[in-house]
Amino acid sequence: MPLVSTAELVSAARAAGHGVAAFNIITLEHAEAVAAGAEQAGAPAILQVSENAVRFHEGRLGPLAAAAAAVAADCRVPLALHLDHVTSVALLHRAPAAGFSSAMFDASARSDEENVAATAEAVRWGREHGLWIEAELGRVGGKDGEPPVDAHTPGVRTDPDEAAAFTAATGVDALAVAVGSSHAMTERTAALDHELIARLRRAVPVPLVLHGSSGVPDEEIRRAVAAGMVKINVGTALNTAYTAAVRTYLGDHPTVVDPRRYLRPAREAVSRTVADFLRVVGAAR
Repeated sequence: MPLVSTAELVSAARAAGHGVAAFNIITLEHAEAVAAGAEQAGAPAILQVSENAVRFHEGRLGPLAAAAAAVAADCRVPLALHLDHVTSVALLHRAPAAGFSSAMFDASARSDEENVAATAEAVRWGREHGLWIEAELGRVGGKDGEPPVDAHTPGVRTDPDEAAAFTAATGVDALAVAVGSSHAMTERTAALDHELIARLRRAVPVPLVLHGSSGVPDEEIRRAVAAGMVKINVGTALNTAYTAAVRTYLGDHPTVVDPRRYLRPAREAVSRTVADFLRVVGAAR
């Protein structure tokens, strides 16, 4: 079926009391695996393309977005397309024409005043161009090119009062919050602050987003969704499954040079990971 909007999937998940998983894709095989995993689970999903992925593709946004849209058109469950962790205003402005219905505009590394001003302008522009805007408040560590951030460091986690003020000042459609997870974790050992999630849900009128979910154990994710998280972002877990499958295949077949031979098990490993996360967030039928 054709791409649906991120706003539609997030709103439906929030109304139903479960989560919706958003998966970062880098290659066509990632997109195909997300679609296959979503079909296995019988659940909708969000395809995410990060600014880093665009940089990997030499700044070309269109080809991967077009491939994702084509994959979605052949998928039996709804898929949406989201531009993730955008710091470049120029890239944000390219999103609607490339088929994206939403974007996460990330000014969290700036000062509080600059974050509010830049995010409010992104929201204003997004409304004019039909783009649903997510932002971040607090510091979810582990982003590419940044030093690690201890999730327990004072001032790192999102303050509910500040989140309420930020949401009111910017008009964002969703808010990514720092509650104990971190990007790029390859082991699922993160412990979330569920009491903080509940306080944020009470303070903030828009859906909450959990970044760095690859490092969060299943039961922690389930509790986070029950406490108020809606959009659950997953990236590193897909790449971990993908790379492990490639390593295993090439280790067993060292003379193989046809990439189709090792990309097939990689794609299958990612699809299983996708289906597992969709079941954990409660979206599977």
